[in-house]
Parts: sequence; structure tokens; C-alpha cells
Amino acid sequence: MRITAERLSWSVAGSRLVHEVTLDIAPGETVGLLGPNGSGKSSLLRCLAGLRTPDAGTVAYDGQSVRGWDARRIARHVAFVEQDSGPDSDLRVVDVVGLGRTPFRDRWRGADAADRAVVAAALDRVGLRALAGRSWRALSGGERQRAHIARALAQQPYCLLLDEPTNHLDVKHQLELMELLAGTDQTVLVALHDLSLAARYCDRLLLMQHGQLVTSGTPESVLTPERLAEVFEVDAELAADALGNLTVAYRRPAHTSPAEPSP
Repeated sequence: MRITAERLSWSVAGSRLVHEVTLDIAPGETVGLLGPNGSGKSSLLRCLAGLRTPDAGTVAYDGQSVRGWDARRIARHVAFVEQDSGPDSDLRVVDVVGLGRTPFRDRWRGADAADRAVVAAALDRVGLRALAGRSWRALSGGERQRAHIARALAQQPYCLLLDEPTNHLDVKHQLELMELLAGTDQTVLVALHDLSLAARYCDRLLLMQHGQLVTSGTPESVLTPERLAEVFEVDAELAADALGNLTVAYRRPAHTSPAEPSP
């Protein structure tokens, strides 16, 4: 599914959090959304997921504006994984993941065999099948994050929108998640703080600052020392590692001098 935004803006209490953002993400593309804290990444994702009504501009799925769509209709197209969220009650893991089937069920119909098969497959994809019967409260932060991702997969959306999904995950599960996202045929927009991880797994990067889209393009064109100094305020060096992946090494905050050596 192609997801587009045209001059999208959104404000809260007079503060402009997203300002005239225009983007176009092609079907099947894996795109990284980058920017410092407060740059508008989460707000943009919520607008694209239909969780916020923009003040101006449009969001469209496959060229069709979603203005006026209800939550159920949007959820049949897009799944959104927030940074931190959880059920209000003490559900089992399988029940949390099963919430992803809600947009496809009548209000009073329980899960059927097809729903259970989809949920089991989603748990397998994130390595949580063995924890399906465990209480939500007994999970670690990383396990909860993987369960949220499984819930999104069980939704079987055309597009996945993820807000810093690698938070709380150890290195192994970060790599497994990014390989899953890069290997799916779904459209993916994922907000990340790890620039090296974004460069390795994303087809294209979008860079935000102060609610605006600064630039977009290949990792090599977006991640330059000059732009990292301007947007992230760090002095950085970019190089290819032994596997040929673009990596970012940080020297120090930009515009500061190295510490004086001790006498």
C-alpha cells in the first residue's frame, strides 16, 4: 500500500508539532523516520495512523484520503506500534496479540480457528509462542514490545507504522525485528534512534527537525557529517563496516571542544 501525506500540519495548544510535511512511501518500501527528541516523529506517525486529526493537509492510502474514515476501517489498512502501551487488565500474551484481530470481527463474535491461526503465526514471528499463556504483567519490557509487534502483525495490515520499536529490545531481538521489517512485503515506516540500524535495514530515510521534514533519500545521502551536526548536534564520522554496512561513530557533541587533559 502506498501511504502519502500532503502539507500535513498538526498543533496542540498553539504549539505546531507537525508542520507542512509532504511524503510518499511506496508499496513494500521500508523507510526509517529519524530526528532528535521533540522533532515530531511520534506526532507524524499518529497523524498517518488516523489517531490524530490534522489541522491542515491530507493523508491518503493508495491515493484515497482517509479523512472521515472510522477507526475500524483504518485499522484494516494500517497497524501502529507505539513506544509504550499496554492493556489495562492482566491479560495473557495470546489475548493481547489477539486484539489485532478486532477490526475483522463482529462486536459479539469471539475468535475463530482462522483468528487463532493468525495469532499463533504472529507469535512465532516474534519468538513468543512459548509465552502465549503467560500473564502480561509477568513479561519483561522487551517481551512486551515483541508482543505489541505480534499484535500488529496479527492485524495483517498493508502498512506497519512503528514508533521506536527497538526500545527495550536486546541486540539479538533488535536485529531480528529489523530483519523482519526489511523482509516483509508490507509498507513500513519506522521511527528509530539508532542511525546505524536505520542505515543498514531501511531502503530510504526521512529526517525531521522542529516538526518539519528536513530531507529524505538513501541512507548515504541523508546521513552526512554536516547534517548530523546540524540536526542532532553531534560530531560524527560515517564509514562502512567489515560487512559493507554504513555505520555512524560519534566523537562528541557538536560545537564543543574536547576535554582538556588532566595535569
